[in-house]
Amino acid sequence: MLASELRLSLGRDTFAPTDQIDTGDAGGFNVAVLQGKALVLFIDGKPFLTVHGLLAFPPAKRHVTVDMGAVKFLANGADVMAPGVVDADPEIQAGMAVWVRDQKNLRPLLVGTALMGGAEMKAAKAGKAVKTVHYVGDKLWNLVA
Repeated sequence: MLASELRLSLGRDTFAPTDQIDTGDAGGFNVAVLQGKALVLFIDGKPFLTVHGLLAFPPAKRHVTVDMGAVKFLANGADVMAPGVVDADPEIQAGMAVWVRDQKNLRPLLVGTALMGGAEMKAAKAGKAVKTVHYVGDKLWNLVA
């Protein structure tokens, strides 16, 4: 069930249905662990990959791409501001879990909750686009690094 939910939301296969997945709390998050690594976190009760999970299973959907000027702020846990967004999956709707990547390397920086739709993020000149939930360098990242 976890694997099928992730496939629907991210557009790619992640875990095999036979993989031994454990759940619990880690770094202040409810997570699912595979082979000792927290690769899934639950946002509003729905599974989404952690940054380590995104690196292991690069998704096809729900990405938000930011310019390189935004990276230093996001690395400190800042929310994503709309002026820094250069691209976003048009299927994103407000309230969905999303992942944010940098424009140059297309590497995941954080996981968050969309505060506006994908098309709106690209067009907006002001405001917050994504509320950060988990980012590179936070407790969860360091717990499994």
